[in-house]
Amino acid sequence: MTTPFVAVLMGSDSDLPVMQSTLDVLSSFDIHFEVKVTSAHRTPAATHAYVTDAEERGCKVFICAAGLAAHLAGAVAGITTRPVIGVPIDAGPLQGHDALLSTVMMPGGVPVAAVAIGKAGAKNAGYLAAQLLAIGDDAMAERVKADRQKNAEAVIAKDAALQEKLGR
Repeated sequence: MTTPFVAVLMGSDSDLPVMQSTLDVLSSFDIHFEVKVTSAHRTPAATHAYVTDAEERGCKVFICAAGLAAHLAGAVAGITTRPVIGVPIDAGPLQGHDALLSTVMMPGGVPVAAVAIGKAGAKNAGYLAAQLLAIGDDAMAERVKADRQKNAEAVIAKDAALQEKLGR
């Protein structure tokens, strides 16, 4: 039996500083992942071959990061029926707005889930992948719930500290 994993694809190695947030989240949930630099435009055959092979080996979710024209997520979605999450990278003269539009403007029947531009989106891509995996994995669902509770408790603690500082 193969171990389910998430494939994290980047259009360029320059996307890694942003996508490190994705890898950190996946690691925090003990989710196996692979990371690959591949391009919808410059290496389309290699992208197709990797996606097909990864799906056969047990990939459950693809996370694709790209800036500018940002066609990687759409190209991957055209190859697989697994969930694809697109992360628009904040690059170029439009600071990722072009990448966001390229990611979300998919034709009907070929969906790509899009997250926010940049590091916040990269982090949320990891969380969304965990939530998708949790649909069929009760242990993962509990880890996701526990993480959400931990985040809520951190906000409550910060508010309590603020109120104490203000003397309230």
